[in-house]
Amino acid sequence: MKNVNLLILDDKEENIISLAALLSEIPHINIISSTDPNEALKICWKNDIAIALVDVQMPEINGFEFVSLLKSNPRTNHITAIMVTAISKEDKYLLKGLESGAVDYLYKPLNPEITVAKVTSFVKQIHIQEEIKQKNIALEESRRALIMAKEEAEEARKSKESFLANMSHEIRTPINGIVGIIHMLRNSELNNEQRDWINRLDSASSSLLLIINDILDISKIDSGMMKIENENFSIRKKLIDINNIFTLRARDKNLIFEMDIDPALPEYINSDPLRIQQIINNFISNSLKFTETGKITLKIKVVTHVDDQYTIRFTVIDTGIGIKDEAIEKIFLAFEQGDDGITKKFGGTGLGLAIVKRLADLLNGKVEARSVYGKGSEFSFEATFQRVEDFPNEEKIDKTVFSKLERFHNVRILVAEDNDLNSFMLAHMLESWGCRVDIAKNGRQAVENVSQQDYDLIMMDTHMPVMSGFEAIKEIKKNASAQKAYIPIITISASVLEHEQARAYEVGADSVIGKPFDPLDLHQKITQLLSKKNLTWL
Repeated sequence: MKNVNLLILDDKEENIISLAALLSEIPHINIISSTDPNEALKICWKNDIAIALVDVQMPEINGFEFVSLLKSNPRTNHITAIMVTAISKEDKYLLKGLESGAVDYLYKPLNPEITVAKVTSFVKQIHIQEEIKQKNIALEESRRALIMAKEEAEEARKSKESFLANMSHEIRTPINGIVGIIHMLRNSELNNEQRDWINRLDSASSSLLLIINDILDISKIDSGMMKIENENFSIRKKLIDINNIFTLRARDKNLIFEMDIDPALPEYINSDPLRIQQIINNFISNSLKFTETGKITLKIKVVTHVDDQYTIRFTVIDTGIGIKDEAIEKIFLAFEQGDDGITKKFGGTGLGLAIVKRLADLLNGKVEARSVYGKGSEFSFEATFQRVEDFPNEEKIDKTVFSKLERFHNVRILVAEDNDLNSFMLAHMLESWGCRVDIAKNGRQAVENVSQQDYDLIMMDTHMPVMSGFEAIKEIKKNASAQKAYIPIITISASVLEHEQARAYEVGADSVIGKPFDPLDLHQKITQLLSKKNLTWL
């Protein structure tokens, strides 16, 4: 504990000696003395004096005046002043001392016990005040550190979001071209070998897109941007769809895939069908990756149900390579796999199960893993769902290949896209629907084209050199011609970030489509926008 500097001011040396001797038994004090008030003021200015015992009756400057001088100076006004006096105890003298700034009185002849007790009490107060001061300083430093950490975290979040947006755009853009070419080739005459090549290319591009989506999903969840969208749906139909997908994939590896559904499973529940399927798909995909022989079983069991609340467990059991006991705990961590050798042999980002764990948390559920190394693994997801009776009619999805879709009549479309492969693919697709297509390589060219030609619709990439799609849309909306200013615009964005898609609508876009896109979805969007202009079909 830090010593407290205590000043004794008395014009008689013998009084200083006796008072100092009396106070010497008090711990944590350092006694400084003076018989001269002017010298004492200098001592107070130069030293960190905390307490001053001041004699009232002194020549030249009395105790009241000395304390008033202390309190009038910013460098000394913090000093705790105690009057030491032999004069009358009348109230007027007491008030005079308090008015000058003193906090207490000691009366001569001094009572040793009272004197020591009072000074000890003030020393403790000084120590408490110092402790509070230090804690306030520490709190202020912590507050500044927290503010700095928050600012750094926000900056890191923005950098991460910017990186993900750029990565998404840079990777999705060429994938969009690849997927588009795949669609085009599938609409051409192919022999069986060529069709097999196309299927393998499609599978490779889908795998790459899945990795990108996994990275974006984990980022969304970690930043709190992932939203659960509940709706009424048929859980049984969802399971049948999953069964159809993975039966074929298992057959390709000479594996058996089977499904065991509890008869008590309700037909319809309320939850997020996309996220439930994502969890189950991840489990089964993992099992397919790490199983060479045997079978994979998807087991669905109703654990309990009370009224319309059903607790359901989805379990995937495989006969794969299994997981070592020490690796079980870390498999649900991002970028982790059970064994470094697994990454080398089987590949993968280690994100699938991390996403599953976070999705399960968002659905107020839990995931578990059990395994016997060398014999197989068992992954389960359990959550409580509400059983529902009503279910909206499902819309049938049109599976028509894009070249067979209905053609447009007398439609001219401007495609603003800086990627040659994407513009080639998109132009070919639009032309197969009977559209006349012009290409602009950047936003500035797009604005110039609009000023010189008449278009029925514009497809605008959001990220382009010279002038971005967002800036180009703003310029087009300022066109003096109302007809040109209100041309329907579909933005083509490789970003899946919500704020970027929202920005497209803010600047005036009529619709947004992501990369890679489904030709059927694009055809429907064009149809909807052109119908507003009362265009007729061929």
